[in-house]
Amino acid sequence: MTTIGLIGSGNIGGTVARLAIAAGYDVVLSNSRGPETLADLVAELGPRARAARSAEAAAAGDIVVVTVPLRAYRDVPAEPLAGKVVIDTNNYYPARDGNIAELDNGTATSSGLLQEHVSLARVVKVFNNLWFKHLGELGRPAGSPDRPALPIFGDDAAAKQTVTEFLDAIGWDAVDGGTLADSWRAQPDTPVYGAPYAEETPAVAATIRALLDKAER
Repeated sequence: MTTIGLIGSGNIGGTVARLAIAAGYDVVLSNSRGPETLADLVAELGPRARAARSAEAAAAGDIVVVTVPLRAYRDVPAEPLAGKVVIDTNNYYPARDGNIAELDNGTATSSGLLQEHVSLARVVKVFNNLWFKHLGELGRPAGSPDRPALPIFGDDAAAKQTVTEFLDAIGWDAVDGGTLADSWRAQPDTPVYGAPYAEETPAVAATIRALLDKAER
């Protein structure tokens, strides 16, 4: 049984945990405030969920979801993530995170910074381009004509395949958007960010692919 570890258990993290539990995964949740603050969420999720500290969640997860504000990415425990598939949900918001020169000048991406920090892990970018309620509500069974898709980015093909399989299990198709260096195509203010999932027309894979191709830096 695959275990999903979560470093950060806010709106996106909590939603991913709910979807994972519904799909039959175990989850280990963590946040910056301590496992005792997650008691209500664990009780809601049931016996497949438990709370821990971040390093334990990182060690326990077969797939680990990092969903903390970008300004805190250096606090992510790197050692227990060695060799693991790490999902990065983050976006760069200067008003929240402070200005980061290499992101402002386009010489790096937020996922690239996380990959540098957790250098022995295999980072895949996903879940950063939609509202958490859309993530929780729009998934569909495999083969549904209106099944929505999410763009994914990563430098490791096997890691992207693992994430694609996880997305499939929780009701979503994946569109391979390229490497971590390409992940700017799904950052805030790009065509694929947010709006497609709020439209009446389903954001299916072909739509997401076309929107990624329209992105301009």
